[in-house]
Amino acid sequence: MLLAVDTSTTRAGIALYDGEVLAESVWQAGRDHGRHLMPAIQETMRRLGRAPSDLTAVAAARGPGSFTGLRVGLATARAIAQALGRPVTPVGTLSALAAGIAEAGGEGRSRLAVLDGRRGEAFAALLGAGGEEVWGPFVAKPADLAARVRTLPDSALASGSGALRFRGELEAAGAEVLPDASEAHRLWARHVCRLAVDGPSAPPEAIQPIYLRPPDAQVWLDRDSP
Repeated sequence: MLLAVDTSTTRAGIALYDGEVLAESVWQAGRDHGRHLMPAIQETMRRLGRAPSDLTAVAAARGPGSFTGLRVGLATARAIAQALGRPVTPVGTLSALAAGIAEAGGEGRSRLAVLDGRRGEAFAALLGAGGEEVWGPFVAKPADLAARVRTLPDSALASGSGALRFRGELEAAGAEVLPDASEAHRLWARHVCRLAVDGPSAPPEAIQPIYLRPPDAQVWLDRDSP
């Protein structure tokens, strides 16, 4: 049985998987990712009548995303895995988001996953119709992202908080952004589960987050230093 943890955005979630998704729990975390994470894991397992020892693996969304959120999620996943002697499978946040595009009817289309990276930037990655990585995760201003989209031979289907925020730039460049109400704009822990099943695992201490840039606090320190 696999436990997946996602705390990469302001909306956190966990899922349990054993050949199929057994349960999924989501909540609005804001900036306090750690407050509900362990209680949510414990309550979900209790509801299923499962014990921590039933877990055979742990998966975690590794970013890009919220600096604080990623630290909390990965630290929790590592702690659980170390306590149980289990491996951890890291899953890219944008790959999981792109899996939601496929679930929303994007089969056969290129999938552009875009998160709002704040600071007027986007975290983005492009996956092909078969789920293969075309553009690895990168951070870009919306104009630069749009310029890359214009080079694509077909119209990519886009989702995510960044796709919503920069809808105008992306659609002008030739991408198709899913409707605002689509669930594919949110990251779901069940997609972290499904990608982790076939992904490579590693010892807990070897799993590192994908940040793409320094945290806001470091930027402020560098700016204020003489």
